[in-house]
Amino acid sequence: MRTLQRVFSFPVMLAGVLAVLSVLTVRTRFDDPDMWWHLKTGEIIWTTHTIPLFDIFSYTTHHQALIPQEWLSQLAIYSAYQWAGYSGLMAWLCLFTAALIIAGYVLCTLYSGNAKVAFVGALLIWFFGTIGFAIRPQMIAYLLLIVELLLIQLGRTRSPRWFLGLPIVFVVWINCHGSFILGVIVAGVFLFSSLFSFEMGSLVSQRWEPRRRKVMTLALVLSVAALFLNPVGIRQILYPFDTLLNMHVLLANVEEWAPLKMSEPRGIGVLAVLLLCFLLPVIRRSELFWDELLLLALGTWLAVSHVRMLAVFGILAAPVLSRQLSTLWDGYSIEEDRIWPNAVLISASLLVVFFAFPNHRDLEAQVISQSPAKAVEFIKANHLAGPMLNDYQAGGYLIWVAPEYPVMMDGRTDVYEWSGFLGEYGKWATLQSDPSTLLQKYKVNFCLLTPGSAIAQVMPLLHDWKLVYSDNNASIFVRTASWSGRG
Repeated sequence: MRTLQRVFSFPVMLAGVLAVLSVLTVRTRFDDPDMWWHLKTGEIIWTTHTIPLFDIFSYTTHHQALIPQEWLSQLAIYSAYQWAGYSGLMAWLCLFTAALIIAGYVLCTLYSGNAKVAFVGALLIWFFGTIGFAIRPQMIAYLLLIVELLLIQLGRTRSPRWFLGLPIVFVVWINCHGSFILGVIVAGVFLFSSLFSFEMGSLVSQRWEPRRRKVMTLALVLSVAALFLNPVGIRQILYPFDTLLNMHVLLANVEEWAPLKMSEPRGIGVLAVLLLCFLLPVIRRSELFWDELLLLALGTWLAVSHVRMLAVFGILAAPVLSRQLSTLWDGYSIEEDRIWPNAVLISASLLVVFFAFPNHRDLEAQVISQSPAKAVEFIKANHLAGPMLNDYQAGGYLIWVAPEYPVMMDGRTDVYEWSGFLGEYGKWATLQSDPSTLLQKYKVNFCLLTPGSAIAQVMPLLHDWKLVYSDNNASIFVRTASWSGRG
C-alpha cells in the first residue's frame, strides 16, 4: 500500500498534468528554422565521427572557423531523428519540455516544502519558458540549469556531497550550449552568499558551516576545470564572452536578442513576479534571502536585456516565489492522499499525451506550411544553378533538404558576424544599400525570399530579375538571362 501511495500520489498526479501541458504546448512547434542546421550538423557528426570546426554550409563565410559549442546537443537531436524521423524529433521536444517543467516542479517543492504551491512555481517556469520551447540545444541548457539548482539546494539543506555532482553537469553543459557561463555565475552567487551572515529587515543571509562551504568551493573549482573537456579548449570557454562583448550586429538585429517590452504579457508577468517576491516578505513579515535577491537581480537583468532570457528568469524566480507562498496553502500529506482518484487522473494524463502527440502526417504538414518546401521542389525540378541568395529564415531548412546549394545566410549568426558578412547582409535586406551591389558581388543567379519582405518588393523593379515562382512561404527570382527559353 505504501508503494501504491507513492506511485499514485498527488505530486505524481500533478507531474502528469504538467506532462500534458508540455505536450499540448509544443505539439505545433515542430518546424523551428534553426532546428534544421542543428539536425544537419548532428548528421555530419553521426556519420563522419568528427566534429566540424569550419563552416561547410555557406559560400559567404569563406570556411570560417567554428566554435562547436553545441555539438553534443546536435548529436542528441540527430539521434532522435535517426531513431524515428520526424516523430523522434517531436518526441525529443516533448520529453525535454516535460522534463524541464517537472524538474522545475521538484525544485520548487524542495524550496517551498509544499507540493501544491510548487505547482504554481512550475506553471511560472512554463509561462516564461514558452518563449524558447523548440528543437534546439537551449532546451538541454534550461534543464541543466534546473539540475544545477537542485544539486545546490540538496547540498546546502542535506548532504554537501550533492555539490560534487556539479562538475558532471558542467562537463555536459560546456558541450551542449554556450550558456554554461550562466551556470558558473549562479554557482558563484551561492558560494559568495554563503560567506555572509546578517539580517536587514526582511533581507537575511545565513553563513554556511565551514565544511559545507569547503565542499562547495571544491565542486566549483572542479566544475571550472571540467569546462576544458571540450573539442577546442579555451576558445569554447571564451565563446559566451565574445558573444556578449563583440557581436554587436547580432545583438542589435536578431529578434530573440532584443530587449523585453514590459507592456507585453511576459513583461507584465516579470513585473508581477518581482512585485510579489518583494512585497510578500514585507506584508507577511517573512524572509528574503541574500542569494535569492542576487539571483532575482541576475534573472531580471538578463530578461529585460534579451527576450530569449525570459526562460532563465522563470527558472530563477519560481523557487523564490514558491517559498514565499508556501504557507498560504495547506501542504501535502501522504497519509491523507487518495490513491484511486490520483490513479485515474494519472491514467487520463497518459492517454491525453498519447492522443495529443502529433502523427507523422501532422508533422509533415507543419513543415510544408512553415518552410519553403514547395519552392525547393521547384528549384530542383528546374535545375536552377547557383550561387543562391536566400533570406535568414530559410537558410536552415535549405541546409537540410538542399545541401547541394550552399546558402548565403542562415541562423548561425555568430559565424556570419565573425566572417564580416552579417552587417553586409543586414543592410541589403533592410534596403540600406543598393540591392544590386550584393547580387553582383557574389554573382547571385537566383534568390529565394520571403513574400512580403522589403527586398522581395524591390526585386521585381530590378531590370535583370524575374519572378518565376511564388507561394505563401517563398518567392523565387531568377536572372532574366539565365531563365530565357525555359517557358
